Amino acid sequence: MAIASPSAPSCCCTTRTGSTYRRFSEPISTWAGAKVQCRVLARPAITSRLNASSDGELVYELNYSQRRRRGAFPVYVKLPMDVVGPTAQTMRRKKAMAQSFRALAAAGVEGVVMEVWWGLVEREFPRIYNWQGYLEIVEMAKRFGLKVRAVMAFHQCGSGPDDLFWIPLPLWVLEEMDKDPDVSYADRFGRRSMEYISLGCDVLPVLHGRSPIQAYADLMRSFRDTFRSFLGGIITGIQVGLGPGGELRYPSCPTQKLTRAWRSRELGEFQCYDKYMLASLRACACKIGMREWGYGGPIDASSLMQSPESTEFFRSDGSWKTPYGEFFLEWYSGMLLLHGERICREAETIFRGNEVNMSGKVGGIHWHYGTQSHPSELTSGYYNTSARDGYIPIVRMFGRYSFTMCCSCFEMQDAEEQQINPASRPESFLKQLLLAARICDIPLEGENYSTNLDNESFQQVLKMSKFYSDGLEMPSFSFNFVRMDKNLFEPRNWVSFFAICEANVSCQYVSSQLRFQWRPHNLFFFIGFCFCWNGSCVLGREASVRLDLSCCARTGYRSFNVLFPGQVNAYQT
Repeated sequence: MAIASPSAPSCCCTTRTGSTYRRFSEPISTWAGAKVQCRVLARPAITSRLNASSDGELVYELNYSQRRRRGAFPVYVKLPMDVVGPTAQTMRRKKAMAQSFRALAAAGVEGVVMEVWWGLVEREFPRIYNWQGYLEIVEMAKRFGLKVRAVMAFHQCGSGPDDLFWIPLPLWVLEEMDKDPDVSYADRFGRRSMEYISLGCDVLPVLHGRSPIQAYADLMRSFRDTFRSFLGGIITGIQVGLGPGGELRYPSCPTQKLTRAWRSRELGEFQCYDKYMLASLRACACKIGMREWGYGGPIDASSLMQSPESTEFFRSDGSWKTPYGEFFLEWYSGMLLLHGERICREAETIFRGNEVNMSGKVGGIHWHYGTQSHPSELTSGYYNTSARDGYIPIVRMFGRYSFTMCCSCFEMQDAEEQQINPASRPESFLKQLLLAARICDIPLEGENYSTNLDNESFQQVLKMSKFYSDGLEMPSFSFNFVRMDKNLFEPRNWVSFFAICEANVSCQYVSSQLRFQWRPHNLFFFIGFCFCWNGSCVLGREASVRLDLSCCARTGYRSFNVLFPGQVNAYQT
C-alpha cells in the first residue's frame, strides 16, 4: 500500500500475529481466516493533504473502489434543495451533511446530485456569480470518495415566498419580467408563470442586452471555469436545465401540483399567449397561407380540471385530429424541441473535452396516457398520442449532442396509480421512453417520482432498469434517488434504500477519512474495517492493520477504530 501524494511520507502495511507483525503482501482472503470464501483483489490507497485551515492538520483519506457485476448500475442521491444558503455563500448543516456523505459512501452509493440554482448563483446582478457553497459540496464529496452530478437549474423552486424551499429566478431577471411581462409564459386566461423564461424569447436580448440562451451559456461557462479541476474526476455529469422543474416541457400546470394526488385531473393549459410565442405562431400560420390559425391556441380545449371527453379538442374524435390541430401541435412541440436543441448545442460546446457526461430531462407526464389524445402531454409540449410517437424526436435530439436522457416514474406501477386515476399509465409511459432510448442507442438516467421507500418500489426500479438494459451489449444506465432528507436515514427506510445499493454493487469498499495532528511520537494507528461482497460481510471480525509512517521532520500519533459492519454505521473515533 502506497501513499498517493508525492509529498507524503512513505508507508508500509503490516498485520499483527501474536506479538509480531508481518507484511501485508498476501491477499486479504488469505490472512482473514479460513471462513472467507472470496478474494478481495483491490487494495485501498491512502492519500494525504495538508489542511491549511486547522493548524497544519494532515488529512489522510482511505479510498476504495467499487466493481459492478454485469447488469448492475450506479446509484446517485439528490441532495436537499436547501443544501446551500440563500446567497450560495456557504453549505448548510455541514456536520450533518458530512455524516450523511459518510453513510452514502459506505452504502455503496456512487455519488450525489447537486442542483445549481441560477437564482442563487447569479442572484443580485448579471454576470456576478457566487460558487462558494457549491465548491464546499464538491470538496466534501471528494473527501468521502463520492462523484458529483451537477444540475444547471435555470428554473424557479417552490410555489412562493412562504414555501420552505422557495428559490425564485435571479432578482434582476424578475425585474425584467416586471418591465416586460411577456418574458414569462402566459395561458389563454392571461395567467403568467414565473417558473421559467418563455422560450419565445430564447434568442432575443431581453435580459440586460443578453438573450436567455446567452445567460444560460454564460453561467455554464463560469461553472466550467470555476470547477475545471474537478471536471471528469469528481464532477462526472452535467444535467442541463431545459424548462420548469429542469425538464424539457412547458409549465402547463404549476410544478408543485404534479406531486399531489389530484394531479390526475390536470389537463394543463397551452402556454403560447405571450407576445413572443404568438409572433412565432402567426409567422408559421402565414407561411402556410392559414393566417386565421395564428391568433392563439385551441379555444375548445376547455379548463384544467375537466375530463378529456367533455372537451371539443381533447376528446377521442376531437379537433386534435383535424388539420388545424395537427398544425398547432406540430408548431407547439417543435418550438419546445428547438429550445432544447439550442441549449444542448451550447452546453455540448462549453463542456466539450472535459470528460463529463451531459444529460437532459424529460417530464413524467403520465396521467392521461390511457386516453387517445394524451391531453396533459400535449399541453406540456409532447406531441404524443395513441397514433403518434412524440418522444422519438426528443431522444434523437439528445443523441445528436451525445446527451443522456433522464426520466422519472421508475418506481411507479400502472395498477397502483389507476386506483387514483383510471387513465393513468406511468409504467406504460416509461416503457415507451425506454424503448425510444434503446432504438436511438442513448444512455439513460432513471429517477423516482415520489419518495416512497418501500421494498416494492425498489423492486419496480430494478424491473424497469432491466427492461431498458436487457439484451444490450453495453447498456448505460444509472439511477438518481430523489432525494436525501432525514427520512432517508430512518432505520426502516435506510434498510430499503440499502437494498437497491446492495443489488448493484458487486464488490463494495468503504471510503474513510483519517485526521491527525503532528505530535513528537512515532506514528502508529489501527483501523478496524470490513469488506463487503454483494452486501454481505466477508470479515466477521475487525482486521487490525498497522501503518508505519515516517516523516523527515516531525511525527505524530492518533488511533482510529473505523468499523462498517454489514449495513453501515458512521465513524467511531
